[in-house]
Amino acid sequence: MGIAAVNGPRSVVLSGTREGLETCVGVWSARGVWVKWVPVDYASHSEQVEEVRDRILADLAELTPLSGGVPMLSTMTGDWVTAGEEDGEEGGGLGAGYWVENLRRPVRFAEATRRLADEGFGAFVEVSAHPVLVMGVEETVDAARAEASEDVPPVVVVGTLRRGEGGWDQFLRSLAGLFVRGAADPDWQVLLGGPHPRVELPTYAFQRRRFWIESVKKDPVPQAADPVDEAFWAAVESEDMASLADSLQVETDALRGVLPALTSWRMRRREESLVDGWRYREEWKPVPAPATTAITGAWTVAVPATHRDTPTVTAVLDGLRRNGADLRVIEVSGADPEALAEQLRRDTADDGQPPAGVLSLLAIDDRPHPDHPELTEGNAATVALVRALDAWGVNSRLWCATSQAVATVDSAEVRNPVQATVWGMGASLALDHPATWGGLLDLPSDIDARTADLLSAVLASGGPEDQVAIRTAGLFARRIVRARLDETATPAAQPWQPHGTVLVTGGTGGVGAQVALRLARDGVEHLVLTSRSGSEARGAAELEAELAVLGAKVTFAACDIADREAVRELITSLPVPLTGVFHLAGAVPEGEQRLSTITLEEFARTIRAKIGGAMHLDELLADRDLEVFVTFSSGSAVWGNAHQAAYGGANAFLDALAHHRRSRGLPGTSIAWGLWGGQGADADTDAQLRRIGVRAMEPRLALDVLRQVLDHGTGHLVATDIDWQRFAPVFTISRERPLLDSIPEVRAALSEGTGAAEPDEDTSGQETIAVRLAGLSPAERDHALLDVVRTQVAAVLRYQDAADVEPDHSFKDLGFDSVTAVELRNRLNGATGMRLPATAVFDYATPLALAAHLKTELFEDEEAAATGTVPLLAELDRLEASVTSLPPTDIEQMRLASRLQGLVAKLNEIVGAGVPEAETLADKLEAATADDIFDLIDKDLGLG
Repeated sequence: MGIAAVNGPRSVVLSGTREGLETCVGVWSARGVWVKWVPVDYASHSEQVEEVRDRILADLAELTPLSGGVPMLSTMTGDWVTAGEEDGEEGGGLGAGYWVENLRRPVRFAEATRRLADEGFGAFVEVSAHPVLVMGVEETVDAARAEASEDVPPVVVVGTLRRGEGGWDQFLRSLAGLFVRGAADPDWQVLLGGPHPRVELPTYAFQRRRFWIESVKKDPVPQAADPVDEAFWAAVESEDMASLADSLQVETDALRGVLPALTSWRMRRREESLVDGWRYREEWKPVPAPATTAITGAWTVAVPATHRDTPTVTAVLDGLRRNGADLRVIEVSGADPEALAEQLRRDTADDGQPPAGVLSLLAIDDRPHPDHPELTEGNAATVALVRALDAWGVNSRLWCATSQAVATVDSAEVRNPVQATVWGMGASLALDHPATWGGLLDLPSDIDARTADLLSAVLASGGPEDQVAIRTAGLFARRIVRARLDETATPAAQPWQPHGTVLVTGGTGGVGAQVALRLARDGVEHLVLTSRSGSEARGAAELEAELAVLGAKVTFAACDIADREAVRELITSLPVPLTGVFHLAGAVPEGEQRLSTITLEEFARTIRAKIGGAMHLDELLADRDLEVFVTFSSGSAVWGNAHQAAYGGANAFLDALAHHRRSRGLPGTSIAWGLWGGQGADADTDAQLRRIGVRAMEPRLALDVLRQVLDHGTGHLVATDIDWQRFAPVFTISRERPLLDSIPEVRAALSEGTGAAEPDEDTSGQETIAVRLAGLSPAERDHALLDVVRTQVAAVLRYQDAADVEPDHSFKDLGFDSVTAVELRNRLNGATGMRLPATAVFDYATPLALAAHLKTELFEDEEAAATGTVPLLAELDRLEASVTSLPPTDIEQMRLASRLQGLVAKLNEIVGAGVPEAETLADKLEAATADDIFDLIDKDLGLG
């Protein structure tokens, strides 16, 4: 037994035989001394080094020390290394003999620290992966100051990195600890990666004028907290030992061994709480069936030509007819949108009117597409149907049905995971086409009269539920709910320990590399990382070096994961045992990919790696004894992503595949991720998503979620960091979306500033503005209300002056989007006491039109009493303002000119056939009744 190191007045390391150390541990632990084993398999700084002395001397014989530019104080001798010693002379140089003695003799770290402090050194930096000696330095310096007869300036002691925080952010925090204490003067030009002008603060008062929109983070509602607790934890988190000792009324020395552990525990609990708030799961909520099953009007049902006489199609059609639907059944072959659009037009009702709704059963055709095997014939036909309906230009609502594609209660329900692609597509289509999207339906394997009636009831109801599973037990509506670990997870009987060989597809990308590094830290021996470029992929060499430091062997494989033969060859080459698969490969869409405009080839290219790769891995590894099979999905499969239906569909398949594997007794896990932060993230995308409430997750913490999922054997999880206060109003701006109804924060966000005023609700704002404007002339009212609108627009857009808001410029041209539209609605509600819808900006396209609407709402009764009419001309003025503010492309796409001409024709029919158009509009418009006008607006313009 012997002393291996003295790191400080209260920190000593012992070295020796296992038996001797165990005896010491027993003695000192019994005396209340904190003892910790150092996890090494050799006894350095002890006589055991003598057994390898000759070998070390031989190995280091050719070592030639060189002079350095930084003075060195030896922790072996406690003295400065002189120039004479640096030449490697026997007895004190830095040659082989020095390093053998350095390994053999005790480390006199505390003595070296004390000497540096005595000689006036005031800053100590421990350069390491985790601070181990910072406490020892602080103890040594504090002891020296206590013994000094005169005041000694305080010393700064910091580390560089921390365990689990080995990145740039932690390094900068450590550097900041030196900088703010005056112990470092960084070269900012080098630190920031180039010349950055330093902006001097003005010596006069800030003008606070803003020229761009800044995101505003709303703080959560504060909870009453114990001030004593707050003060205690604040002292812990800031590592303020003096304040904490004073609060606890104990000596500072009593906290030295406790405070670091307490600080670490507090930080860990905060991070665990944060991560817990990212966890969500899918839940299917039983909902009552609508009161009626009676379907009115004409309905078009699209069925695969090859499935026309199958029991599923027959049962659906029979049920719809039994409940009163006037059916037009079209049999679809192939995926030609132009041919399908012509077929739809040809098979419409005899009166030429578009159908009330369209039901697609195309997805039930599971046959692989001959040109795109990652697609089924049914999914390809569904893409063609969406494009055909868009080309046809009707306002019929589209419902898409699948069979056994979702799991409402158990994974065993998923028999056709490829059909789930339509669910991901539909989530995005609901955002792209809110007015014409009906919803998604999942049918059971056997459809009897009762389930057919339930289908009819959903189609007839017109209710908000748009993601429904029909089962023998009734209707189930899809919901996203919180999945806090302490509430929902099965206790981890045996946490998964990575070992053997693990395959990571897309393993050289940003997230893939993070996963590989985490697996290496957790103990995996061999990683096979695939990408199209293999070892030539950008960053592969650096990644290999990092993995090697962590002790993991890495093999880079160039493999097109969507090519079945390439995947087969890859799997054949993998060493045994292959214990896990992480499928991250997949194309991230660039820009918008509207389903109504992209080709089938473009759609297939987006989903090829995600779906094709997962299919091949699932098939070719079915006989391997895998411990984990993990796919990285996306939140786009859950709540959609505008203009990204293909991407959403690919990710929905991954979620369904995990269920399907589990139903077959195989491991299967899919995580629908939100936005990842870290290196490689797109700053513009991040900024845009943050505006709607989607925040980037720190990769280190996101990987903690992955670890939780694997340890607890979870099949499916949604992991995302979302500010629901911002996201929910934007998500629901164009229609109700019950998917998020079970999240309390969403309900709270949507209850603010929405709905009609209740009898006991304060409407004094409206009364005040109405009374204030009551005595003004009509022109003065118009001017005052326009000022209100322009003032609130200026506030939303951060203009300095309301006069900068052009009254006849469209809100779209002014820069409004769904986020700022909601904010303007809320501001106007507060200013007027009204209950405007979130779509006000889109319904009334300019500040002038919106002000006119406010006037109508506030003074409608007064105007009607004065004129004896409803304000039809004001409504027409609103339509004119809305239509003329649109860009030419929108006017052409919505065929507004032809629809307005149709309105003119209908007006001519009302006031008398054969009257010249100009005379009719100029002289006869007032003869039309209010019902006539509004009926025409509703039917012909779709703007009412």
